[in-house]
Amino acid sequence: MEKVEMENEEKFRKLMCYYFKTLKSANKENEQYVAKVKFSSYYELGCVISEMLKLCILGVDNDVHKISETDIKTTINLSLILEVVHQLFPLDVFEFLDEIDEMLLEKFQNLKQ
Repeated sequence: MEKVEMENEEKFRKLMCYYFKTLKSANKENEQYVAKVKFSSYYELGCVISEMLKLCILGVDNDVHKISETDIKTTINLSLILEVVHQLFPLDVFEFLDEIDEMLLEKFQNLKQ
């Protein structure tokens, strides 16, 4: 019986490796997972973030975030969407652009003098 259990366990592991590819463990404690999202450019990422924010604005304007007593499927979890937007927002890129802006402003001011 133990041999059959070990074979089943091995088959189960192989199946998991084959099918469960979306989430990857972010740390050894398995407290968080990472899902890879692919974009063709920063522009596309910006468009996705913009559309998700528009969705949240429409949701707030139409009260779709409130729990419906008649149909739970009509509610939208705006907090969850905003959390994803927050994680997608490329703050490091904006910091980089800020550094470039400072360098160019300094160079421009030196040219004026």
